[in-house]
Amino acid sequence: MAKEAQIKLRPWCPFCGQDVGRPKEPAQRKMDEFTVGECQCGATYTCDPTGFNVGAAMVEAIVHACDDNWDLAWELLPDEDYLTGRIDNYDEQNHQVYETKNVDGRKVAGVLYFVRLNRELAALANRLHTDKNAKDSALLKEDPASDLPAMEPARDPKRKKKRADKGAVTRMMAEQDIDGLVDMAFDDLKTLRFIQRLLYDPDEGTRWQCAHILGQVCRRLSTRKPGAVSDLLHRLYEACSDSAATHWGLLESIGSIIAARADIYGGFTRHLLMHRGAPSSRVQVLWAFGTIAEKRPDIVRATPFYSLFPFVSHPEAITRGHAVRLFGRIAATEVESEIEKLTGDHAGLTIYEQGQPVHTTVAELAREALARLHTAKEPKND
Repeated sequence: MAKEAQIKLRPWCPFCGQDVGRPKEPAQRKMDEFTVGECQCGATYTCDPTGFNVGAAMVEAIVHACDDNWDLAWELLPDEDYLTGRIDNYDEQNHQVYETKNVDGRKVAGVLYFVRLNRELAALANRLHTDKNAKDSALLKEDPASDLPAMEPARDPKRKKKRADKGAVTRMMAEQDIDGLVDMAFDDLKTLRFIQRLLYDPDEGTRWQCAHILGQVCRRLSTRKPGAVSDLLHRLYEACSDSAATHWGLLESIGSIIAARADIYGGFTRHLLMHRGAPSSRVQVLWAFGTIAEKRPDIVRATPFYSLFPFVSHPEAITRGHAVRLFGRIAATEVESEIEKLTGDHAGLTIYEQGQPVHTTVAELAREALARLHTAKEPKND
């Protein structure tokens, strides 16, 4: 007897009944990565292909509906501010919904989670997003698109691919051969793992240089393989969470990678704040935020950066200096009076820029920060 055919349907919106398109990867990568989509009726949805992370998918859908405004998202109340719906037995592979959880011996347990804000909240989210864009454009010194790397040329598929090995990667890192490292990374992604191993060096200068080179390699690699760089960021964060291991070079590398392609990986920035309280990683977090803020202060201001304000008056000069560097770059007028007090602080410190040490003082950094703050206050002529 012939087996009955499975009933399958195209996914639909539970609010308006229209067919919805296949959810896609967001332009900006995040720690919790879900594919997202939008319905014509205004609903947003996320896909959990396994069915085991519906809670995280729900949060992602709400945040996406609020135009990535986390503060607004956490203030919303279900049923009052937004409605939810879900479609079970979704097969991400075929973009179909089946009547059972098993198709041709393959488990189908995906979930599409839908969120639709009420009309007032949707208008508020849109207005806040517009206001944020206006403030961000006032902070930015130049168009972010002008800093994007050129698309890497496609490699010949018939070429003999290079195989990464520790010796070759170590040699190219010592020679700062970024072109060679990029070519090898396109052929063998193990190159990134070998570079990561070189971060565990007792010499501080070597660690900072390795972190900078890794950021530049990922900047170019991301033009064709953004997923590989995203996976690397996940591994680096995971390594940072290991309490039994040293964090040498990890946070510096995360900051370098995000700063190199903040348009794609800016969503990873807020997770750096988890490490701000540890004395061994406090300066690295401030450095990473300051480096990202040099070109994209809007991304830093989108995080709860105010938790870093107390570091302006920290007893250690290196912490004060890095905090002042950061707040000047994001035009944090909230701590302007505290920065003014540091213009007479001549304690010395070393800050690494582009992998190279720069010797300066807290007072010099404070004067630079105040100059940026005053420039940000000046009205711009259209």
